[in-house]
Order: sequence, then C-alpha cells, then structure tokens
Amino acid sequence: MAASETFSSQAYIQHHLTNLTLGWHPEHGLVFAHDKAEAAAMGFWAINLDTLFFSILLGSLFLWLFKRVAERITAGVPDGAQNFVEWVVEFVEENVRGSFSHRNPLVAPLALTIFAWIFLMNLMDLIPVDLIPHLFSQLMAVVLGADPHHVYLKIVPTTDPNATFGMAIMVFILVLYYSIKMKGVGGFLGELTLQPFGKWGLPANLILEGISLLSKPVSLALRLFGNMYAGEMIFILIALLYGGGLLLAGTAGLLQFIWAVFHILIVILQAFIFMVLTVVYLDMAHQEHH
Repeated sequence: MAASETFSSQAYIQHHLTNLTLGWHPEHGLVFAHDKAEAAAMGFWAINLDTLFFSILLGSLFLWLFKRVAERITAGVPDGAQNFVEWVVEFVEENVRGSFSHRNPLVAPLALTIFAWIFLMNLMDLIPVDLIPHLFSQLMAVVLGADPHHVYLKIVPTTDPNATFGMAIMVFILVLYYSIKMKGVGGFLGELTLQPFGKWGLPANLILEGISLLSKPVSLALRLFGNMYAGEMIFILIALLYGGGLLLAGTAGLLQFIWAVFHILIVILQAFIFMVLTVVYLDMAHQEHH
C-alpha cells in the first residue's frame, strides 16, 4: 500500500505511529481510539492491544522453541535448532559469568529471557511497515465494517514506551529486592545516605544516590524505546518514497535494503545492552559496601 493511495504523508506517518488502543473514553465509554489525541484522553486505563498481543505471542514463541529443543536434545549430532539454542544459551552464560560475580540461580535464566524476548520483539521491525497493518485493516473492514483509516496496528512492541518501561520497572523491582535482601533495610538505606561522602554528606548523598538509582530503569527503558522508535520512523519515511514514481520507488527499495541490513545490528545490540545492564545492576545490588 503506497502512502499516496489513501493518506497524505503526515497522515500516513501518524497512522503508523498510533497503537491499537482500547480504553474508557469520558464521553463514549469503552471504545477503540481513533487517533493519538483520543487515546490520550482515555488516561491511565487505556490498553495498547497490539503491544500486548505481539509481546505475548513472541514470548510464547520463545518459550515453545526452547522447550521443544530441550525435550528433543541429543548428545549425538545436533540439528540446526539445537545448535542455535545451545549457541544462544552459551552466549548468555558467558556474559553472565563475566558481569555477575555472585551466586544466584535466577540471573542466567532472566538474562536469557530478556535477550531472546527483546530480540524477537525488535526483529518485528524488519517486516515491511505496511504489510501486517494493511492486512489487519482490511480484515477489520470486512469483519466489522471498520474504516481502514481508523484501524491502527503497531507490530513492534519495543517502539511502545509502555512495554519498555514495563520491563525496566520489573528489573528495578528486582534490584530493590536483592539490595534489601543482601544488605538488609539498614544497609540499603545506609548505602543511599552515607555514600559517597560519608555521614557528613547528607543531603548530597541521598540526592546523588537517589538519582543514580532512579536513572537505572529510566535509562533502560528510554534507550531501547528511542533506538527502536527511530529505526521504525526511518522505515516509515523510506516507505513514503514508494508513492513518488518508478525512480523514487527503486531508490526506496535500495534504501530499505541498506537500512534493514544495518538495522539488524541495532536489533541485536539493543537486546544485548538491555540484558547486560540488567545483569550489571543485579550484580551491584548483591554487593555489600562497608
């Protein structure tokens, strides 16, 4: 679907950046949002159904694949799936051993889950931006009689800050839990109030340590969201060229291929960074300061 067929350039971009949102509207009750403004009016209780759907789908795909390989694992010559899964597990284990200096049976499985899940969610950005949203809008038009212009679908969960902040907040909760478990409440509060300047450093200690602590989930979430959102935006801008004639369409195809190849690095790198920082933050939570 070329951008010029149904939308102006601005409307095309806006359409692709809007989630399929279900929420409670002050005037219309429980409805799907028709635009970003209406989604914002729904407030906190709005749900981005596309983010939830693709996140759960890809998480289930990860669990199914690894469970299937684990059930069929062999000591003989492994098949391609077993080779791939073993490589991923060894890669994650090496990074955990290099970044985590304590003993905790949760950390390695958590790191594996984070890496594989985020990688799969990021990988959705390599699917042509019009393909699945267009098919979904046509399906809704046939089944529900909906206006395709008002049917939204974002297939990359990590371009939704709700998803990235949700994952980052869960990591932050684990950091707080292990900080208190390993150091005790007094030790954790002492770490916040007595470092780095000692007992005479209040309130500067609390301000500095508080900012350092709160910046962890914020940086995790915004780094992942910002990189993936920017990558999606570039794909959308390239797609606009397809409606500008044969020469621009050929240029768009070349640019799309080049950016997709480069974007593969971003897809992997962002999953890797989120995983490594999670392990590092948990290692810091296990350290005792004297």
